[in-house]
Amino acid sequence: MSNFPNVARGKRGYDPAQVDDFLDNARAVFDGRAKGLAAADIRHAAFDLKKDGYEPGVVDAALERLEDVFANRERQAARSELGEKEWFGRARELAQVIVNRLSRPERERFSRVGLLKQGYSVEEVDRFSSRLIRYFSEGSAIGVEDVRTVTFRPQRGGYSEAQVDLLLDSVTDVMLAVR
Repeated sequence: MSNFPNVARGKRGYDPAQVDDFLDNARAVFDGRAKGLAAADIRHAAFDLKKDGYEPGVVDAALERLEDVFANRERQAARSELGEKEWFGRARELAQVIVNRLSRPERERFSRVGLLKQGYSVEEVDRFSSRLIRYFSEGSAIGVEDVRTVTFRPQRGGYSEAQVDLLLDSVTDVMLAVR
C-alpha cells in the first residue's frame, strides 16, 4: 500500500492497484529480487484513470524521482562497464544526433502527419526545439523536468508525435547521462 493521496471524492485519478503493482515491481527490481525494469520504462509508465484514484500529479512526481534513481544506477553500471571515456563519448554522439535534427530549418525538423490527422503544433515544437538548441550549444538553463513535462497543442498536419516524443526521450537520456 502506498501513501499517495487520492483525488477529491468523485474525481478520477490513477488506478491505485496499478500504481501499487508497478511500484512493488520497481522495488523488487531495485532490490535485485526481479529484473526487467529500466529508467525508460518508468518514464513511459501509464495507468488507467479510476474514480477516487491516486492524485496524478503526486504519482508523476514520485515516478520522476524513481526514474532519476534508476537512471543514476544505469549510468553507474554503464560507466563501470564501458569506462568513463566511452560512456561520455556515447552521450556526446547522441547529443550530436539531437542537435543535427534540431538544426534543421523551422517547420522541417520532423515529419508531418497528413492534413486530416492531428500532430503536434509545429510552432510550439519549433519554439521548444530552439530552447533545446540553446541548451546543447550554449549551456542555457533548461531542466530535465522541462523536457519531461512539455506539452504541445494538437494541430492538423502537425509534426509526427512519435518522432517528437522519441527525440524528447533522447534529450532526457542525455541530460540524465551527464548529471
